[in-house]
Amino acid sequence: MSTTGLDRRTRRRQETIEEILEVAITLMETEGVAALSLSAVARRLGMQPPSLYQYFPSKMAIYDALFQRGAELVLAVQQDAVASASPDDDVLEVGTTAFLRWCLDHPVYSQLLFWRTIPGFEPSPQAFAPAQESIEHFRQHLKEAVDAGRLHPDAATEEAIALYTSLTGGLLSQQIANEPDASFAEGRYIRLLPVVLEMFYQRYAPTRGKP
Repeated sequence: MSTTGLDRRTRRRQETIEEILEVAITLMETEGVAALSLSAVARRLGMQPPSLYQYFPSKMAIYDALFQRGAELVLAVQQDAVASASPDDDVLEVGTTAFLRWCLDHPVYSQLLFWRTIPGFEPSPQAFAPAQESIEHFRQHLKEAVDAGRLHPDAATEEAIALYTSLTGGLLSQQIANEPDASFAEGRYIRLLPVVLEMFYQRYAPTRGKP
Protein backbone atom coordinates (compact mmCIF):
# COMPACT_ATOMS: atom_id res chain seq x y z
CA MET A 1 0.00 0.00 0.00
CA SER A 2 1.36 3.44 -0.93
CA THR A 3 1.88 5.92 1.90
CA THR A 4 2.22 8.92 -0.42
CA GLY A 5 0.04 11.83 0.64
CA LEU A 6 -0.52 10.61 4.19
CA ASP A 7 0.35 12.68 7.24
CA ARG A 8 3.38 11.58 9.26
CA ARG A 9 1.47 9.72 11.96
CA THR A 10 -0.78 7.90 9.51
CA ARG A 11 2.17 7.10 7.26
CA ARG A 12 4.16 5.68 10.14
CA ARG A 13 1.20 3.57 11.25
CA GLN A 14 0.76 2.19 7.76
CA GLU A 15 4.47 1.44 7.50
CA THR A 16 4.32 -0.46 10.80
CA ILE A 17 1.33 -2.44 9.56
CA GLU A 18 3.26 -3.39 6.43
CA GLU A 19 6.24 -4.42 8.57
CA ILE A 20 3.98 -6.62 10.68
CA LEU A 21 2.57 -8.32 7.61
CA GLU A 22 6.03 -8.89 6.11
CA VAL A 23 7.25 -10.45 9.35
CA ALA A 24 4.13 -12.61 9.53
CA ILE A 25 4.75 -13.94 6.01
CA THR A 26 8.39 -14.68 6.86
CA LEU A 27 7.41 -16.59 9.99
CA MET A 28 4.71 -18.51 8.13
CA GLU A 29 7.28 -19.60 5.57
CA THR A 30 9.37 -21.27 8.27
CA GLU A 31 6.83 -22.23 10.93
CA GLY A 32 3.78 -23.01 8.81
CA VAL A 33 0.75 -20.94 7.85
CA ALA A 34 -1.42 -22.06 10.76
CA ALA A 35 1.40 -21.78 13.32
CA LEU A 36 1.66 -17.99 13.26
CA SER A 37 2.27 -16.52 16.72
CA LEU A 38 1.60 -12.91 17.63
CA SER A 39 4.30 -13.10 20.28
CA ALA A 40 6.81 -14.24 17.66
CA VAL A 41 5.80 -11.40 15.37
CA ALA A 42 6.19 -8.88 18.19
CA ARG A 43 9.61 -10.26 19.17
CA ARG A 44 10.84 -10.11 15.59
CA LEU A 45 9.77 -6.45 15.42
CA GLY A 46 11.27 -5.60 18.80
CA MET A 47 7.97 -4.59 20.36
CA GLN A 48 5.94 -5.85 23.31
CA PRO A 49 3.04 -8.15 22.36
CA PRO A 50 0.40 -5.73 23.74
CA SER A 51 1.72 -3.06 21.37
CA LEU A 52 0.83 -5.31 18.43
CA TYR A 53 -2.85 -5.07 19.34
CA GLN A 54 -2.76 -1.38 18.47
CA TYR A 55 -2.47 -2.50 14.85
CA PHE A 56 -4.21 -5.88 14.78
CA PRO A 57 -6.69 -6.94 17.45
CA SER A 58 -6.12 -10.65 16.82
CA LYS A 59 -4.18 -13.19 14.82
CA MET A 60 -7.22 -13.64 12.60
CA ALA A 61 -7.03 -9.94 11.74
CA ILE A 62 -3.47 -10.47 10.46
CA TYR A 63 -4.62 -13.43 8.40
CA ASP A 64 -7.43 -11.30 7.01
CA ALA A 65 -5.08 -8.48 6.02
CA LEU A 66 -2.72 -10.97 4.38
CA PHE A 67 -5.61 -12.60 2.53
CA GLN A 68 -6.64 -9.24 1.11
CA ARG A 69 -3.09 -8.35 0.19
CA GLY A 70 -2.58 -11.70 -1.54
CA ALA A 71 -5.87 -11.45 -3.42
CA GLU A 72 -4.96 -7.95 -4.59
CA LEU A 73 -1.56 -9.14 -5.80
CA VAL A 74 -3.10 -12.04 -7.71
CA LEU A 75 -5.62 -9.72 -9.34
CA ALA A 76 -2.91 -7.26 -10.37
CA VAL A 77 -0.68 -10.00 -11.82
CA GLN A 78 -3.50 -11.39 -13.93
CA GLN A 79 -4.63 -7.98 -15.13
CA ASP A 80 -1.10 -6.96 -16.08
CA ALA A 81 -0.55 -10.20 -17.98
CA VAL A 82 -3.80 -9.88 -19.94
CA ALA A 83 -3.15 -6.19 -20.67
CA SER A 84 0.26 -7.11 -22.12
CA ALA A 85 -1.09 -9.95 -24.27
CA SER A 86 -1.05 -9.66 -28.04
CA PRO A 87 -4.27 -9.93 -30.07
CA ASP A 88 -3.32 -13.47 -31.09
CA ASP A 89 -2.76 -14.69 -27.53
CA ASP A 90 -5.23 -16.89 -25.70
CA VAL A 91 -6.34 -14.59 -22.88
CA LEU A 92 -7.45 -17.48 -20.68
CA GLU A 93 -4.09 -19.17 -21.00
CA VAL A 94 -2.19 -15.92 -20.45
CA GLY A 95 -4.13 -15.06 -17.30
CA THR A 96 -4.00 -18.59 -15.91
CA THR A 97 -0.28 -18.92 -16.58
CA ALA A 98 0.42 -15.65 -14.77
CA PHE A 99 -1.78 -16.79 -11.89
CA LEU A 100 -0.08 -20.17 -11.53
CA ARG A 101 3.41 -18.71 -11.80
CA TRP A 102 2.64 -16.22 -9.04
CA CYS A 103 1.15 -18.91 -6.81
CA LEU A 104 4.21 -21.14 -7.17
CA ASP A 105 6.44 -18.20 -6.29
CA HIS A 106 4.31 -17.36 -3.23
CA PRO A 107 3.28 -20.67 -1.63
CA VAL A 108 2.39 -19.09 1.74
CA TYR A 109 -0.12 -16.78 0.13
CA SER A 110 -1.41 -19.68 -1.97
CA GLN A 111 -2.09 -21.77 1.12
CA LEU A 112 -3.87 -18.85 2.76
CA LEU A 113 -5.93 -17.98 -0.32
CA PHE A 114 -6.84 -21.39 -1.72
CA TRP A 115 -6.67 -23.98 1.06
CA ARG A 116 -8.38 -24.01 4.43
CA THR A 117 -5.17 -24.34 6.41
CA ILE A 118 -6.26 -22.13 9.32
CA PRO A 119 -9.05 -23.56 11.50
CA GLY A 120 -11.87 -21.09 11.95
CA PHE A 121 -10.56 -18.47 9.53
CA GLU A 122 -12.94 -16.87 7.05
CA PRO A 123 -11.89 -13.77 5.10
CA SER A 124 -13.96 -10.67 5.66
CA PRO A 125 -16.05 -9.33 2.76
CA GLN A 126 -13.50 -6.57 2.25
CA ALA A 127 -10.61 -9.02 2.11
CA PHE A 128 -12.51 -11.34 -0.22
CA ALA A 129 -13.55 -8.61 -2.65
CA PRO A 130 -10.39 -8.75 -4.85
CA ALA A 131 -10.82 -12.52 -5.23
CA GLN A 132 -14.40 -11.98 -6.38
CA GLU A 133 -13.17 -9.38 -8.84
CA SER A 134 -10.70 -11.90 -10.26
CA ILE A 135 -13.53 -14.36 -10.85
CA GLU A 136 -15.60 -11.65 -12.51
CA HIS A 137 -12.75 -10.88 -14.90
CA PHE A 138 -12.43 -14.58 -15.67
CA ARG A 139 -16.17 -14.86 -16.26
CA GLN A 140 -15.96 -11.93 -18.68
CA HIS A 141 -13.12 -13.58 -20.60
CA LEU A 142 -15.22 -16.72 -20.95
CA LYS A 143 -18.16 -14.70 -22.24
CA GLU A 144 -15.91 -12.99 -24.78
CA ALA A 145 -14.69 -16.38 -26.00
CA VAL A 146 -18.30 -17.52 -26.31
CA ASP A 147 -19.31 -14.35 -28.20
CA ALA A 148 -16.36 -14.86 -30.57
CA GLY A 149 -17.53 -18.38 -31.31
CA ARG A 150 -14.49 -20.06 -29.77
CA LEU A 151 -16.42 -21.73 -26.97
CA HIS A 152 -19.91 -23.13 -26.47
CA PRO A 153 -22.30 -20.91 -24.46
CA ASP A 154 -22.15 -23.45 -21.62
CA ALA A 155 -18.53 -22.36 -21.06
CA ALA A 156 -19.79 -19.19 -19.38
CA THR A 157 -21.86 -21.04 -16.77
CA GLU A 158 -21.07 -21.47 -13.09
CA GLU A 159 -20.49 -25.17 -13.72
CA ALA A 160 -17.81 -24.42 -16.31
CA ILE A 161 -16.11 -21.93 -13.99
CA ALA A 162 -16.12 -24.54 -11.22
CA LEU A 163 -14.61 -27.10 -13.60
CA TYR A 164 -11.91 -24.72 -14.83
CA THR A 165 -10.85 -23.62 -11.37
CA SER A 166 -10.89 -27.23 -10.14
CA LEU A 167 -8.63 -28.36 -12.98
CA THR A 168 -6.13 -25.52 -12.67
CA GLY A 169 -6.29 -25.51 -8.88
CA GLY A 170 -5.63 -29.24 -8.93
CA LEU A 171 -2.44 -28.70 -10.91
CA LEU A 172 -1.30 -26.08 -8.42
CA SER A 173 -2.13 -28.25 -5.42
CA GLN A 174 -0.30 -31.27 -6.82
CA GLN A 175 2.73 -29.21 -7.74
CA ILE A 176 3.08 -27.51 -4.35
CA ALA A 177 2.43 -30.77 -2.49
CA ASN A 178 4.83 -32.95 -4.46
CA GLU A 179 7.46 -30.68 -6.02
CA PRO A 180 7.38 -27.41 -4.08
CA ASP A 181 10.81 -26.32 -5.27
CA ALA A 182 10.38 -27.06 -8.97
CA SER A 183 10.12 -24.19 -11.43
CA PHE A 184 7.06 -23.51 -13.55
CA ALA A 185 8.85 -24.88 -16.61
CA GLU A 186 10.14 -28.01 -14.87
CA GLY A 187 7.27 -28.98 -12.57
CA ARG A 188 5.74 -32.22 -13.80
CA TYR A 189 2.25 -31.21 -12.70
CA ILE A 190 2.13 -27.52 -13.54
CA ARG A 191 3.53 -28.05 -17.02
CA LEU A 192 0.38 -30.03 -17.80
CA LEU A 193 -1.51 -26.74 -18.07
CA PRO A 194 -1.76 -26.90 -21.91
CA VAL A 195 -3.26 -30.39 -21.59
CA VAL A 196 -5.77 -29.21 -19.01
CA LEU A 197 -6.74 -26.25 -21.20
CA GLU A 198 -7.20 -28.56 -24.16
CA MET A 199 -9.49 -30.75 -22.07
CA PHE A 200 -11.56 -27.71 -21.09
CA TYR A 201 -11.75 -26.46 -24.68
CA GLN A 202 -12.83 -29.87 -25.93
CA ARG A 203 -15.49 -30.06 -23.24
CA TYR A 204 -16.89 -26.69 -24.32
CA ALA A 205 -16.15 -26.79 -28.03
CA PRO A 206 -18.50 -24.59 -30.12
CA THR A 207 -19.93 -27.74 -31.71
CA ARG A 208 -20.84 -29.29 -28.36
CA GLY A 209 -24.13 -31.15 -28.56
CA LYS A 210 -24.33 -30.97 -32.34
CA PRO A 211 -24.60 -34.19 -34.37
